[in-house]
Amino acid sequence: MIWWELFWGFFVANVLGYGGGPSSIPLMQEEIVNHYGWLTNEQFADVLAVGNALPGPIATKIAAFVGYQQAGWIGFTIATLATVAPSAIALVWLLRILNRYRQSNVVKGMTLLVQPVIAVLMAVLTWQMGEVSIRSIGLWHSLGIAAVSLWAMTKGRIHPALVIVAAFVYGGLVLSHWTV
Repeated sequence: MIWWELFWGFFVANVLGYGGGPSSIPLMQEEIVNHYGWLTNEQFADVLAVGNALPGPIATKIAAFVGYQQAGWIGFTIATLATVAPSAIALVWLLRILNRYRQSNVVKGMTLLVQPVIAVLMAVLTWQMGEVSIRSIGLWHSLGIAAVSLWAMTKGRIHPALVIVAAFVYGGLVLSHWTV
């Protein structure tokens, strides 16, 4: 049963996650945390942070971790395939269709109108991760880290991976000795 749940949970999140990893992350969170209860929101935030710090697609790393945690190497394989296969199959199929109808107003409209939906999904995920952060480390640390991260990536032009590593270091050296 767990094998089917792993397959279906990650398959659904990635089939509906139009736009790649960032748009599928909120859907994965819904399946992993709310629907199946494999992780808590706090654990999901931790996995997402580690996934962001490592190279490669985030969704695949989350699937691999959760699959392995739930059902060992078989779960790892099932969750990873359920995450990668929809994109690979859809890519080949959709590229053929889009190439044939690339000048169509219908195709242009579909791709433009899905963008606000993805923005809302990302905003909801950001809100939920913010709530977890505030509960875990407090309002002022959360706002401070968010402000410094925003500045570092926009004005300082520091690569997001380095900002994540800096947050890990800050968490390990400062927050580990701080009580909220």
